[in-house]
Amino acid sequence: MKKIAIVEDEPAIRENYIEMLSAQGYQVSGFENRASAEAAFKNALPDLAIVDIGLGHEIDGGFLLCQTLRSLSKTLPIIFLTARDSEIDTVCGLRMGADDYLTKDISLAHLAARIGALFRRMEALEQPADANALITRGQLTLDTQRMQVFWQQQLVDLTVTEFWMLHSLAQRPGHVKSRNDLMSDAKIYVDDSTITSHVKRIRKKFIALDSTFDCIDTVYGMGYRWEQH
Repeated sequence: MKKIAIVEDEPAIRENYIEMLSAQGYQVSGFENRASAEAAFKNALPDLAIVDIGLGHEIDGGFLLCQTLRSLSKTLPIIFLTARDSEIDTVCGLRMGADDYLTKDISLAHLAARIGALFRRMEALEQPADANALITRGQLTLDTQRMQVFWQQQLVDLTVTEFWMLHSLAQRPGHVKSRNDLMSDAKIYVDDSTITSHVKRIRKKFIALDSTFDCIDTVYGMGYRWEQH
């Protein structure tokens, strides 16, 4: 049975998530603050952690907890689940090594789907690569089983959300995907500016590996497309 830790200072919200995830067959532990969570994690790590950013009197307690978790494990899946939806918070959370950043208006069904996707990715990474799961577009390779992306044979470190957005674009090169299309394909429900910031981050990660990268086009007033050069 997979173990999930939920670090959330609002008791009603915490209990709601514990009840929902327990019903899905997970073993769930709840923590109301960073100190209690860190003490437990130093004894035994969960298989996945769901963390709020503001924890009690610590405005950024979740960010600090994420850093601690990453120092204990490089691969443990971490999801930020928070009411804070600013681009700065999202960027901070993902830079600190979180696998996903979701806002609390996400439905419980979509949260469960995202957790399942992260566990499948962890399990797939332990298996040998499956050639049938590969999509190749020029210098781009997507491994849909492991949810990994390679550019010029170098790994591009994308979150699950970013992977599904890129997958959506690369499936049909030259075809414009609206922000709503990308949202739907990545199974997230956010405003247009958050989609824009996700696309910017995806571009930056490619440019960090290849300064000439220019395959994601913005089509003003319509959306984005993958251009194969």
